[in-house]
Amino acid sequence: MSSVESGPKRRILCVFPRYVPSFGTFEYAYPLTPGVRAFMPPQGLLLIAAVLPKHWDVRFIDENMDSASAHDFAWADAVFVSGMHIQRRQMEDIRARAHALGRPVALGGPSVSACPEEYPRFDYLHVGELGDATGALIAILSRDVARPPKQIVLTTKERLPLAAFPAPAYELAKIDRYFLGSIQFSSGCPYTCEFCDIPGLYGRVPRLKTPAQVVGELDKLLACGVNGSIYFVDDNLVGNRRALQDLLPHLVEWQKRNGYAVSFACEATLNIARSPEILRLMREAAFDTIFCGIETPEPAALKAIQKSHNVAAPILDSVRAINDHGMEVVTGIILGLDTDTPDTGERIVDFLAQSHIPLATINLLQALPRTPLWDRLRSEGRLRENDAELESNVEFKLPYDDVLAMWRRCMEKAYDPKALFARYEYQMRATRPNRLKRPKSRQRLSPRNIRMAFVILAKLSWKVGVRGSYRRAFWSFMLRRLMRGQIEPVLSVGLVAHHLIMFARDACSGKSNASHYSAKTRPLEVNAPLARQSPAQ
Repeated sequence: MSSVESGPKRRILCVFPRYVPSFGTFEYAYPLTPGVRAFMPPQGLLLIAAVLPKHWDVRFIDENMDSASAHDFAWADAVFVSGMHIQRRQMEDIRARAHALGRPVALGGPSVSACPEEYPRFDYLHVGELGDATGALIAILSRDVARPPKQIVLTTKERLPLAAFPAPAYELAKIDRYFLGSIQFSSGCPYTCEFCDIPGLYGRVPRLKTPAQVVGELDKLLACGVNGSIYFVDDNLVGNRRALQDLLPHLVEWQKRNGYAVSFACEATLNIARSPEILRLMREAAFDTIFCGIETPEPAALKAIQKSHNVAAPILDSVRAINDHGMEVVTGIILGLDTDTPDTGERIVDFLAQSHIPLATINLLQALPRTPLWDRLRSEGRLRENDAELESNVEFKLPYDDVLAMWRRCMEKAYDPKALFARYEYQMRATRPNRLKRPKSRQRLSPRNIRMAFVILAKLSWKVGVRGSYRRAFWSFMLRRLMRGQIEPVLSVGLVAHHLIMFARDACSGKSNASHYSAKTRPLEVNAPLARQSPAQ
């Protein structure tokens, strides 16, 4: 990459495509917060921005906040885009707008790396992770920014070690406008769950950053105004237990040095519950939430999808072990597995009640490219690849309409306000008291944080507590907290619960997709983002 440092100056526009409103991106919470417009800053595109030659001009636009204008495209010599399968339509839209002004477009990220054949109209495809393909793309653009006569595919053969990654260019993004901050420590996962594309894309041996890198990125996020929580976007934070155990003391020291200004969240396999020393250190580092892909509470189903590590210990015991260290479990649940029966939906609702897990992303099974599930279903003739009117590309063993109806019943029962707040009541009694007591530091009690808390409390009280349709359940939970001076759970639970309840109602009425990966177009996808609208009552 250094060979182009003395070359011509280029202007690069990095555009992150808008997400389809989904269960896991919390759109309904944004209008209840001061200034929040999107979920998390995208690691990949900000990392690419950071590795571009220092004398190039770089702009970053997240279309979940503001659309890139014709003026932005006219300014650029080239446009960079990255995204996941769910953003495919939006990526194509960005390409079309750039091409209308004659600008070349380079596409990278997980979707094109998994299925480059789906993107024939982009000028450059960057397939794979940061590495020699990145250097080749930069060298091409340094020589010539005209659109090539035919598509050029650049495939990474030699990946840049994570320990050599620069910090993402957080300074280009409006970090204080995101619901959460984001950071990455490792890439890859040792497990081969049938439906997951992570091993195929990033490998089974986790690659790692150094603790010093992570601490430096945390400092940068804090300086850029990150809001109160930072999510480790690792595919499986506990993929290398020894490395995580080495990192955690550094996170503890960073939190102490910064007055516990933020809390942490992450994704990990459920068997993290078998590592009490790691859980103890995570508690000290102020991890408040762990996303564990439980997928289904049924052991036979877990074995069938190659996720038997979930039942190395009883699932409920594992959830309680995590709760005992002050961390709430968030989980993913899948409907439409081959082992499902007509009673599966009720068993999932019962499981959520028994486990007291407040937030479960309940999706219909979707087959992703470069997964064992995709290969198996294709060989069985059960892939529905070209039917965009269906909620899933899988031909289920149960009738499609029955599975879809089961999903809607699950959403309706799981996110009935009374049932949801009952699960949060359990967390208040059994989990949150186990959290490390945070100091009343100047960082946590900053004027900005206090002002934000008052704004959120006022909006919740008016828009949910006065005008909302579930205000009785809301006040039943909130008044207990307010009377005890427990402001933080009022704010955190209030925001998340509002999104869950309102999104579930959209799901049950058919306005939302039954899978985060569904290709089905919804009215919400083509209209203005929810973040710019008034919250539903």
